Amino acid sequence: MSDRRPLPILAGIPDQPTDDRPGLTGLLPDDLSAWVESQGHPRYRARQAADFLWRRHVADIDGMRTLPASLRGALAASYRADTLAETVVRPADAGLTEKALHTLVDGRMIESVLMRYPGRPGRRDRATVCISSQAGCAVGCPFCATGELGFGRDLDTAEIVDQVRFWARHLAAEGRHVTNVVFMGMGEPLLNTEAVIAAAQALVDPARFGLGGRHLTVSTSGVIPGIERLTALRPPWTLAVSLHAARPSLRDVLVPLNRRYPVRDVVEAATAYGAATGRRVSYEYVMIEAINDTAADAEAVAALLRGRLAHVNLIPMNPVAHTPWRPSTPERIEAFARVLDEAGVPVTVRRNRGEEIGAACGQLAAEQAGAPAPSAVLRRRERLEREGAAALAGGNG
Repeated sequence: MSDRRPLPILAGIPDQPTDDRPGLTGLLPDDLSAWVESQGHPRYRARQAADFLWRRHVADIDGMRTLPASLRGALAASYRADTLAETVVRPADAGLTEKALHTLVDGRMIESVLMRYPGRPGRRDRATVCISSQAGCAVGCPFCATGELGFGRDLDTAEIVDQVRFWARHLAAEGRHVTNVVFMGMGEPLLNTEAVIAAAQALVDPARFGLGGRHLTVSTSGVIPGIERLTALRPPWTLAVSLHAARPSLRDVLVPLNRRYPVRDVVEAATAYGAATGRRVSYEYVMIEAINDTAADAEAVAALLRGRLAHVNLIPMNPVAHTPWRPSTPERIEAFARVLDEAGVPVTVRRNRGEEIGAACGQLAAEQAGAPAPSAVLRRRERLEREGAAALAGGNG
């Protein structure tokens, strides 16, 4: 259950017992049916339990009141209906944006965001949920607050799905429902590929959450084996690539994974995904003043994506503690967009949501983890300034 108390200050991971019961939403329907039968109950009881999980989004097995007490007791002894131990919510944008800081049973913290988009002529209301796939992140993009936390662990399927179910309960009180899900929260989804795929399949399965496949987006900073794994499945999901630079020397700084998976190879893999699925690939580009927003950068992006089934989202950088950079000005963003538009590359300029609550992924969790020592902050800023200057001096390389 959510509340609006001030966020607790948590340094590191609390020393508390870990509940090792798996999450019930991580079970496939057939596995749930088999387990129910193994307890001496008919299969239709599994359908009843699934209805509580996927239609009513219950967080407590004791709330499954139509199940026999003996079955509820057996379920509670073996599984958890909800893997989120505690959640605190912060609202912003006059209630259009809400961010949740979830504490898992082992004390790890993850984040999810609800973004409401009111309807307009020709377009219905939307409620988009942005979810995490890992606690922390190993990629270490310097403009991302999650990178400050380092990597904790992968989330399992239930921990991913239960973030969406949390917001489904939240919206149900308003008579609304989740319309879109994006894997753009904490972590690199395609470094946790199998759990992300299993969670996405649960979310789009009509017998489970029931989200339309075209309303789900999986993001990656460029993990080519994960992209290839998705391509083999040919799902109707949107693939989003965190691009942020087309010049390899600069992308090495902004997206360190580029050293392992070079940007041109990433775009080729993403293009193959688009060809296999018929889905246009989305390229996310965080705009950083005087770093990646120059005319040369715009031309490099245009050359990289011209003629491909692609769409670019330009996003002003969210200010992140301990980073020396600032978001690009509206004028520079519009100039960048014009270059892409004139090259025939579809482009959208997005505005940030929920800046006053730290809606960029990882900002709340980083806040609760405590500030690093001033000397560490200074070293980080100096390193980024030095690497950024070197990348800019490298021209188009």
